[in-house]
Amino acid sequence: MRASLIQMGVDPAESVNSRRERAASLVRARAASDLVVLPELWPVGAFAADLFDAEAEPLTGPTHAAMSAAARDAGVWLHAGSIVERAADGTLYNTSLVFSPDGQLVASYRKIHRFGFDQGEAVLLGAGDRAVTVALPQTTLGLATCYDLRFPELFRQLAADGAQMLVVPAGWPARRRAHWSLLARARAVENQTYVLACGTAGTHADVEQAGHSVVVDPWGEVLAEAGPDEEVLTVDLDPSEVAKTRADFPVLRDRVLGLDRP
Repeated sequence: MRASLIQMGVDPAESVNSRRERAASLVRARAASDLVVLPELWPVGAFAADLFDAEAEPLTGPTHAAMSAAARDAGVWLHAGSIVERAADGTLYNTSLVFSPDGQLVASYRKIHRFGFDQGEAVLLGAGDRAVTVALPQTTLGLATCYDLRFPELFRQLAADGAQMLVVPAGWPARRRAHWSLLARARAVENQTYVLACGTAGTHADVEQAGHSVVVDPWGEVLAEAGPDEEVLTVDLDPSEVAKTRADFPVLRDRVLGLDRP
């Protein structure tokens, strides 16, 4: 299984429409991949909270249309990162979209843990309330977004629900890049899953982004890591390694507290 993580930059000089077109072009160029992943809130920027309301869109809005077409044209499973979704009742959410190779929206995930400590996302956006998995022919994805990475109980739930590959789009700041790498590896090790963590590059809303998108295997080994700039990170994965790792080192069966065993 081949996965590509598109580490985009969010340049304030580039219009949202232009960025949608560029993202769609980048997806179409990954037709040799099985799964393509975009970062968190790439249409507007994860830290551009002052633009959230103006750039919010319905689930089936312009980003949906552009990403659906790109997934269909490339024939790939597409985790299209996340958008600022405006729900029917007016509530805004940080919502991830997943498309099948025929362009169908097969899953959406509203970010559960909102970053900001009583400002920004934490007060402007509503919180999701359910863990989401997506069955692909080769594996099952578990969906999480950026700040979620700090909350291991979500990932344990995803593993209990059958996830073998955890996909984490993000807009992670450079000043906490060490946490980004550490937490991605920790979530892989403790759940014996792959982790595909796709961040943004450059600077937006005056916040330097960490970049360094990373793919981690079920033993916690880094298979590939991007640098700080715009980059497409492509790696070949063997989904059977999850079951093999869990059989060789069956730590999950010894869990005592919390959720049902995966």
